[in-house]
Amino acid sequence: MAGFPAGFFGDPDRLLALAGEALDAAAPRFVEGVGAPASVAKGPADFATDLDLELERRIAGAVAESTGVPVHGEEYGGPAVDEGTVWVLDPIDGTFNYSAGYPATGTLLGLLHDGRPVAGLAWFPLVGDSFSGHVQGPVRNRGKDVPPLGDGGLDDAMIAVGSFSRGSNGHFPGDYRYAILGEVSRRVARVRQFGSTGVDLAYTAAGVLGGAVVFGHHPWDNAAGAALVLAGGGRVTDLAGEEWHVGADSVLAGSPVVHDELLAVVRSVGAPSDYRGDPGHSGTLSY
Repeated sequence: MAGFPAGFFGDPDRLLALAGEALDAAAPRFVEGVGAPASVAKGPADFATDLDLELERRIAGAVAESTGVPVHGEEYGGPAVDEGTVWVLDPIDGTFNYSAGYPATGTLLGLLHDGRPVAGLAWFPLVGDSFSGHVQGPVRNRGKDVPPLGDGGLDDAMIAVGSFSRGSNGHFPGDYRYAILGEVSRRVARVRQFGSTGVDLAYTAAGVLGGAVVFGHHPWDNAAGAALVLAGGGRVTDLAGEEWHVGADSVLAGSPVVHDELLAVVRSVGAPSDYRGDPGHSGTLSY
């Protein structure tokens, strides 16, 4: 299991307890606001609601005051996330789900030290789950210890794969993501797409899901879940297999066995550039 990053001298148990109190206090408002409409456009099919803004102000203020550690939020920003000790907050992860009334949505709070995950909290008030843990474990849900991740493989696992549009041509083109989805679906018991990175990673940490493939890079989406998977005894890298840090462009997570099997699947489909028609590449799917 991962140890604390070099130079971290805080008390993660205390910080988790204080941060958890702030999330508990905000949970009734989270539940009350379900169905909030879009109010701030952020990009194609991406938006924030007034509740995102309200909850970020409330939670960030309470956490910074009680823990003495500054907070960087999705909506309002904050201190640099790649140096020193800082919380990163997503007040409503899965905003589209939240606005639609779909319960795969929650609040994520990750603690980073010099860009490495130290601790995480993932609160899902609509279903009553509240996960917390630091990288030396254990993971707790509703205050009770969760068993560490087992040694089962892909054949018996449910794997979460991030949502995407096949027609996109960004850093991870849609056809590349589609190829990964296809190969994963051949190997695992079930594939799931929840539309919430927090759900994907927190329930991987708890052993409900066997692993997760995340194509996004935002620290507020990934930091809490990365810490939780490490707390559960799992492995967390990017899609290239490099140890996850706040500058990583993706997340691949699971128990050590599942992670390594997923990594082999990801590598089998080729590089993202193979799906953009770059010079020197065929541009064809690998399955």
